[in-house]
Amino acid sequence: MPTRELAAAPEAECGCAPIDAAPDQFDEQVRSTLACATQGMSLASFWLAGLDWALHLAVSPGKVDASLGEWMSAMIAATGGMLPGPATAQPAPGATAPPSDLRFADPAWSQWPFRFWRDAFHNNEALWASLTHGLRGVSPHHERIVSFCARQMFDTCSPGNAWWLNPVVLQAAAASAGGNFVNGIQHWLHDMQDVVADLSREPKLRRPPTFKVGRDVAVTPGKVVFRNALIELIQYAPASAEVWREPVLIVPSWIMKYYILDLQPRDSMVRFLVEQGHTVFMISWKNPGADARDLGLDDYLRLGVRAALHAVRERCPDTRIHAAGYCLGGTLLSICAAALSRDDSGLPLQSLTLFASETDFTEPGELGLFIDSSALSTLDAMMRQQGYLDGPQMAAAFQMLHSRDLVWSRMMSEYLLGKRLRPNDLVSWNRDVTRLPFRMHSECLHKLFLNNDLAEGRYCVDGRPVALSDIGMPIFAVGTEHDHVSPWRSVYKLHLLTSAPLTFLLTSGGHNAGIVADPSHPGRRYRVETRAAQATYGSPERYLSTARRHEGSWWPCWQAWLASHSTGRVPARDAAHGALADAPGSYVLEG
Repeated sequence: MPTRELAAAPEAECGCAPIDAAPDQFDEQVRSTLACATQGMSLASFWLAGLDWALHLAVSPGKVDASLGEWMSAMIAATGGMLPGPATAQPAPGATAPPSDLRFADPAWSQWPFRFWRDAFHNNEALWASLTHGLRGVSPHHERIVSFCARQMFDTCSPGNAWWLNPVVLQAAAASAGGNFVNGIQHWLHDMQDVVADLSREPKLRRPPTFKVGRDVAVTPGKVVFRNALIELIQYAPASAEVWREPVLIVPSWIMKYYILDLQPRDSMVRFLVEQGHTVFMISWKNPGADARDLGLDDYLRLGVRAALHAVRERCPDTRIHAAGYCLGGTLLSICAAALSRDDSGLPLQSLTLFASETDFTEPGELGLFIDSSALSTLDAMMRQQGYLDGPQMAAAFQMLHSRDLVWSRMMSEYLLGKRLRPNDLVSWNRDVTRLPFRMHSECLHKLFLNNDLAEGRYCVDGRPVALSDIGMPIFAVGTEHDHVSPWRSVYKLHLLTSAPLTFLLTSGGHNAGIVADPSHPGRRYRVETRAAQATYGSPERYLSTARRHEGSWWPCWQAWLASHSTGRVPARDAAHGALADAPGSYVLEG
């Protein structure tokens, strides 16, 4: 092959059709109408998964017979619960002990006749779990979809959702003479205000958050020191006369407001770092509208991470930067670090920290339910029409994934028992929704989640592929034990993609509560282990058996790691110099 053709190969490798290439106008109208009616979910994906499962189940009479046999034995053993009498401490012979289920934790569920409804529900749930798992020939993706649908069906039909079958609700009704239902109706009417606001696309109609930004949360003193069309950069005021030489730049995900890391003072990671002597910068992403539909991942890299790095270096010259990213913010930061490591220009990064951030998306957690070619085609049709993915639409998907905790348990408490759940800063933040531009979100789903371009060396920056193996700086990666968004074993796959020195920390909690792990909160725990540069790979199972376990918050461990990779102390930096506005800025307040 001629030299010229060889030189052009990388450019051709990075060439791809535009994400928003206009399809046939009539087809697009049909697809977008259907997508809006289904809230962006693909009916074809669900039908194909159901057909795959049903056909393979039809030719698996042995599995069906075994599952039905276990179910029949359990139901026969559970028939004792139909008879009045005291609850037994042990299940009847042949019965299966009820699984741990907080919906039935109240002792009243062990009394007649409620224990029969509970046990029958668990037996039926176990039957469908058996029929939808381990069926030979069904693709893993289709198995997850079918089991998800079965779980949604049973969560909906739980006896705990019916007031006449729920002993806790009946007791509350008797004690309050039905006052719990009156309170529940009032709570429902108040919540409908948010539903109407979401359907009418009028965020101003939503109820104001319990915790107000700038008054109750996001109150760490600081200044907006840089602003462009996509971000505001906040520099926080120092809390000591001297600070560590290397500043800390935090890149949150664009699917969340940044102040999850600056909640109330005792829950604020930003305040903790400042009090430990770090100069902290935070990116605050603009909440985009339909006019931002053509902003892509390259724009978020250029106007977001790279612009922020340049601004930090201008305010902290002659030093490198500790860069930290959360969720997809960490994914974008890792792309930036790989691109900077590939280039010949001076590398501005001293270290790289990733909070619950995936770089290999072969196992993206329960979000993978909504990621296949058909599902993304449907979502693209909806986003292309409105120009963005709206926050309530995104929130609805997460609620479906965790309907037991986010929908049914809440409905039982607030609408049937008439008790409002106690508000907190994290829940209030979760209601402060954002929007995602069409092109950026589509590129993210196609390139990262569906095609896994970053892990497989196909993701391109400036016309050339980037490889995480080019990163040589020390890395600190955090996974959380119960993360359904970025499962920790998926986060752990970073070990396979880079040979840099890597400290991996696994903490208790989930995607949000595990990261917001203030030292004052009891019951925290974590385990941590460092892999030296060029060391051999160790599996997640080996990590669990060898990583040292610690009690308490992981924040002090990370701060000590940052300090150990810093080069000394310097006089505190003035955040007010050249400031544009007070923190938290204006972008975070946009609805």
